[in-house]
Amino acid sequence: MKISFSPPDMAELEVQGASEAIRSGWITTGPKTKEFEQQVAEYCNVNKAVCLNSQTASAEMALRLLGIGEQNGGSCDDEVIVPAYTYTASASVVCHVGAKLVLIDSQPDSLEMDYDTVENAINEHTKAIIPVDLGGIPCDYERIFSIVENKKSLFKATSDVQEAIGRVAICADAAHAFGASWHGKMVGSIADFTSFSFHTVKNLTTAEGGALTWNITGIDDEELYHQAQLYSLHGQSKDALAKTQLGAWEYDIVGPWYKCNMTDIMAAIGLAQFSRYESILERRKEIIGRYDVVFKKLEVMVLPHYTDQHRSSGHLYITRVPGVGLEERQEIIVKMAEAGIATNVHYKPLPMMTAYKNMGFDIKDYPNAYKQFENEITLPLHTKLTDEEVDYVIEKYCEIVGEYLK
Repeated sequence: MKISFSPPDMAELEVQGASEAIRSGWITTGPKTKEFEQQVAEYCNVNKAVCLNSQTASAEMALRLLGIGEQNGGSCDDEVIVPAYTYTASASVVCHVGAKLVLIDSQPDSLEMDYDTVENAINEHTKAIIPVDLGGIPCDYERIFSIVENKKSLFKATSDVQEAIGRVAICADAAHAFGASWHGKMVGSIADFTSFSFHTVKNLTTAEGGALTWNITGIDDEELYHQAQLYSLHGQSKDALAKTQLGAWEYDIVGPWYKCNMTDIMAAIGLAQFSRYESILERRKEIIGRYDVVFKKLEVMVLPHYTDQHRSSGHLYITRVPGVGLEERQEIIVKMAEAGIATNVHYKPLPMMTAYKNMGFDIKDYPNAYKQFENEITLPLHTKLTDEEVDYVIEKYCEIVGEYLK
């Protein structure tokens, strides 16, 4: 068998949706994008969502709307806290806006940040925390909210949005977690800002793409949405759809801003995906259940996707093999590949990457993140997998990993 790691699940519905958008003559940001935004907002139980060309753009948009960093009227002394164990997009957006990046080690035997370290790291310069719902599992929002409330007296607002929040902002990186819930609340309605990914490997895809939602008391949602639109379209006072009205060619540029809008072709694919998304989530849950039954008995460490407190989106099936190091982990990955099964690693901690080493970060200061990384292997988890292929992954992984657990 040849089993891919994470191919997109495209059906005739998606083909029809994209074709209809193309034939309509309107292929950039327009009615399909607006409809998709509305569906995302309703699904997440918030008033508004803005759809952009990536989760990265969405996460950066949150920082810009908050006025964080010297490029947004803030200060280069503004600090944003990010876990060391994540993909670069969680952290690079902090650099994009000209703020100071503060990386936090993982908890012992956990992929989540060490929240005690987070609490100690907050000072009068701290403007936001970017927690990550890794693998689709919501992080400990209760602990994070408790931390920012406890540190409220240190917070100094420098923008209207910061003033409305009144404490360090929580800007969740939920790239993996569209469809997840925590204590009965949908991810997207929990944090102050939440950014999602619709990249090709995600559960719901628009090929590329992302969305930003928010839940902030005291801020006009329409006003915030309008500002996001301005940021995403060069600061242009009218979008392309508005300019098509007869005689309505004239527009203003109210700021020298950015270009990161979603297109109607992308949104049309997303709308088609939405129509069958619950079945996609259920199939992922089914595969996770089959994996869990066997791998827990094998004593391989796996993540708790479904508990009384949260429901995962089931995005990644992350495993850790006790007692192995980098060399043995690579041997397992190669042997799985030789059996026709593609695997992956999520993630190499940021302090091990050249860009972050050049900023002065050293993996020696993040021992727990390194321990999580050195024996981690991610198995295929997607809705193109047949039951037979799931059984084959289980069989080969047990066979290969079993050699290292004796």
